[in-house]
Amino acid sequence: MSGVSGGVVVGVVDAEELVPVVRAAAWEALARGGALRLLHAVEWPLPPGAEEAGMDHVQRAERVIAPFADLVAKEFPQVRVVPDIVSGSPAPALLRRSHEVALVVVGHRGSGGFPRLPLGSVALQVATHAGCPVLVIRRGAEPDSGREHPRVVAAVEAGGVPAEVMDFAVAAAVRREADLDVIHALAPPTLTSAGITGPVLTDEKALGESAAQELERELAAYRERWPRLRLRVQEGRPASVLVEASRTAELLVAGSRGRSGLKRLMLGSVSGEVLHHAHCPVAVIPCATQDEDHLDAI
Repeated sequence: MSGVSGGVVVGVVDAEELVPVVRAAAWEALARGGALRLLHAVEWPLPPGAEEAGMDHVQRAERVIAPFADLVAKEFPQVRVVPDIVSGSPAPALLRRSHEVALVVVGHRGSGGFPRLPLGSVALQVATHAGCPVLVIRRGAEPDSGREHPRVVAAVEAGGVPAEVMDFAVAAAVRREADLDVIHALAPPTLTSAGITGPVLTDEKALGESAAQELERELAAYRERWPRLRLRVQEGRPASVLVEASRTAELLVAGSRGRSGLKRLMLGSVSGEVLHHAHCPVAVIPCATQDEDHLDAI
């Protein structure tokens, strides 16, 4: 995984709604001890009637970045701010930076607040293809640092807990001094074919107990690093279970590995639904798959 520098990048435009997004990015940069890049991508030509039409792209970008830089300097004076001005579309620019930093932060709407793009398009593109974790902040769902019992939620599947997801989730819980709830959701009971004997109802209780035992073994090493880790195996649609859990969480952590294993060409259905409907910030973590490893070796 990329992002060895430890820095954070956040995309910005001239929109007041991005204040909580930048604030969350600055907090992450402070927690990591890295710099904060304020990236503004200028697309040309500018839309007709834009008041900045007489400015070059550097002047326009500096004007957009300045208030956010001032906000960080005032509220997070320990964080070094790096203006990052690029020409072109925001999603490709953020994806390039995702191979140079530890975390990309975007807003949910438009995302990164880029108003000329369809709803959520930048957030979805970046979360799907980034080379490092992506933190998506939706409006009204910024972290509540004053909560008495902070809580981080991590989504896992049985049969292989992604190290990338758990490493990120444990580090996030430690930084927030939060409980870490690791959730595995069991789909509702289904009928399976049994040949001439007819359909048979799956024994979900047995499956749940088996999954819990397997997951407990896999999570033992992470519990040593953070004893406030607890496993929850719950019946229900995975996305619905996670969205409900997000109501009382400061952060939800999910992997971006899709079932197809095709180099994450599309975000997994569960992660995608959670990304759109969660009630708290969502961290989407790129996870390697066997197919990916094989393709990279070719």
